Amino acid sequence: MKISIIGGGPAGMYFAILMKKADASHDITIYERNGPDDTFGWGVVFSGKTLANLRAADEESHAEITRAFEAWDNVDVVHGAEKISIHGNSFSGIARLQLLKILQRRCEELGVQLLFRTEIPDVDALRTSCDLLVAADGVNSTARKQYSEQFRPTLDVRPNRYIWYGTNRLFHGLTLTFRENEAGVFAAHSYKFNQTTSTFIIECDVETWNAAGFSAMSEEQTQRYLEQVFAQDLQGQPLLSNNSKWINLLLVKNERWFFENVVMIGDALHTAHFSIGSGTKLALEDSIALFECFETTATIEDALKRFESTRKPVIEAYQAAAYDSMRWFENAREFRNLSPLELAFALMTRSGRVDYEDLKRRDPEFLARYESAQA
Repeated sequence: MKISIIGGGPAGMYFAILMKKADASHDITIYERNGPDDTFGWGVVFSGKTLANLRAADEESHAEITRAFEAWDNVDVVHGAEKISIHGNSFSGIARLQLLKILQRRCEELGVQLLFRTEIPDVDALRTSCDLLVAADGVNSTARKQYSEQFRPTLDVRPNRYIWYGTNRLFHGLTLTFRENEAGVFAAHSYKFNQTTSTFIIECDVETWNAAGFSAMSEEQTQRYLEQVFAQDLQGQPLLSNNSKWINLLLVKNERWFFENVVMIGDALHTAHFSIGSGTKLALEDSIALFECFETTATIEDALKRFESTRKPVIEAYQAAAYDSMRWFENAREFRNLSPLELAFALMTRSGRVDYEDLKRRDPEFLARYESAQA
């Protein structure tokens, strides 16, 4: 089978790896607009369940990925002068660029052709020249735009602004920090992903963003302002920018996931708020699900039908939980008067994926403290 993949991110490369590993006769080419060392953002985070899925799908890349991981079991909630830790959670972080390099090497080992700095000016010409076209070209997908009548996307620009930094201040756990100044409330999502660096994503509502005057600030002024907001958390370490800019989350859904021989995966197909998990996790699991559909069906059409019918309910449930989490952060100023324990409980249960019994099983000591305070 001749397979063309637009997008050399984790989704596209991992699908290529699985297909080529299963059948070396597949002719697979990945077209990536950026260079092999280009990446945006800092670290990505995976759950223990995702790691188990990666191990089952491809032990070779899993072994290399996990050697580079930083693992933790705590979620820390910082509010005022207090930090509340909730244990019993399984997470791991890795530098996004390091993950990309691991997958690039695995593609090369298996004989997948990687074409970097290659734009696709005519998606339809590429589609007609291959048996299967996989659109893994991200949130601003060219393929989704070109075939919008077939995919019927819904694109929802959310009001909160967020900006993705790194820092050499190491956060030993998934840390959610809330700070307030005269402009409003800021929330930071942070975690270490190697021995020297942490991801540090800051978000705020539009009222806070306007009151702070970010529209008139340069990138450097924005960075210095936010370093002051989170000064006690950064402990003297600066924020690190990688073309870091304020953006709005684009919530992507699609009524149809494929047509004829074209299928979308990853951020091109769906997005979810970063507070509930990594888009990279969903992208890799899309690749696994799509590959498994090809393993269990006789034709391309049947495989794509099965992918949509089996994977779509999973993503819809995940997006529903992520929507609740996103709305919680969009209304974070409403929770600023909660005690640290109350805030931690509200955060852990915000999406409905974790309930009272889950918390009792994960960290009975935390739940006992919360119940005692409530009493």
